[in-house]
Amino acid sequence: MPRHGMTEGMTEAFTHVSASTAELLALSDEERLQAIHQDRWVTYARAGRVLQVVQSLLDLPRTTRMPSIAIYADSGMGKTMLMEKFRRDHPSRFNVDEGREVLPVLAIQMASRPTERRFYGHLLYEIGVPFGSRSTLVDLEIQALRNLKRMEVKVLLIDEVHNILAGTAGEQRVILNLLRYLSNELKLSLVCLGVGEAREAISGDVQLARRFEEVPLPRWQGNEEFQELVLTIVRNLPLRRPSVLSPRSLRRILQATDGITARIFRLFNDLAIDAIRSGEERLRDEVVESWRPLGEPAGAFA
Repeated sequence: MPRHGMTEGMTEAFTHVSASTAELLALSDEERLQAIHQDRWVTYARAGRVLQVVQSLLDLPRTTRMPSIAIYADSGMGKTMLMEKFRRDHPSRFNVDEGREVLPVLAIQMASRPTERRFYGHLLYEIGVPFGSRSTLVDLEIQALRNLKRMEVKVLLIDEVHNILAGTAGEQRVILNLLRYLSNELKLSLVCLGVGEAREAISGDVQLARRFEEVPLPRWQGNEEFQELVLTIVRNLPLRRPSVLSPRSLRRILQATDGITARIFRLFNDLAIDAIRSGEERLRDEVVESWRPLGEPAGAFA
């Protein structure tokens, strides 16, 4: 049976969780379980630093050769979640006086085998501009440039940029030239995200590569940064009792997850769900030691 037994004022006593999480502690067990299953952004130090770097690009005055960044990481290290977070933080707005939409941040995913036509098509699709199946490449280019200028796009986020390598050498050069052209013509910064091979993709154009600052997201290791991550995650779990984990548990978490962000979040979500269902309401070394993943970890934090 779900347990309530708490009033809203009582949440002030729960200092072991963040303020927003304390509000969840008054909910029933089922409601707290639903909260754990939902995608909730948890701001940890590393993610905050990356978001600050991307924000700095948005804040820069526009010039012909805008700086860009490339975020490299293994699958599951949080690249896509970072991109979605930044996009949500900078939604479109409607300029009533001029009767147009302003979209400072545009996010797209590189096609599995990108071509100029597919790339422009994805741009137009993401900004809601219809185009005909018989539109020529020139038509698509003009439509994309006209609309992105009108919407004042300043930062273009491109996920899965390593997909450029799926094309031939000639196709790769075309896409890289296209990215450089868009950055010059629209005075926008590029934020490219991908696995390690993305570095090889971008380096195919020397002029373009010079504009990129590399921001790697390495796997987590047993250091202070990882301890801060664990503390942040635990403080955002809707458990009513404080959790205490030993250094041995931290080592076990790294071993079980291979230092992959998505797997770490999955582990803590699983343990929190078990803690609520059992009535334990906290995490202990014993449950960490016994945790085993069910199949492949979820990719929600990829």
